Amino acid sequence: SWTVADAISRVLENSEELHSWRRRLLSACMKGLIVMYNSSKDESKREVERSMLLRLEELLRFVEEVDPDDWNTLVKMGLKYRYRDEAFLKVLNIAIQLLYKKESSLSQ
Repeated sequence: SWTVADAISRVLENSEELHSWRRRLLSACMKGLIVMYNSSKDESKREVERSMLLRLEELLRFVEEVDPDDWNTLVKMGLKYRYRDEAFLKVLNIAIQLLYKKESSLSQ
């Protein structure tokens, strides 16, 4: 559930800590997806994955930076186990466009 995370985000809305909070949420979201992809190869928790993917997309639009190790693992596990999943591929495409802009550290 993202209820607590959303409540904290609202409290931090006008603070300098919001960006740092979103970066931590993004990292947790990516790690959660990695664990789900690795442990549920049978694709049984699709709704949970979809909500995590939507949250990942939203957080990427705010943060636009990720830990390279988390990113590499997420892409590897996602392509290994969800290469046919339209939701995963859509978010992956958006993430690539956001993260690999010329001014991005990942583009180097």
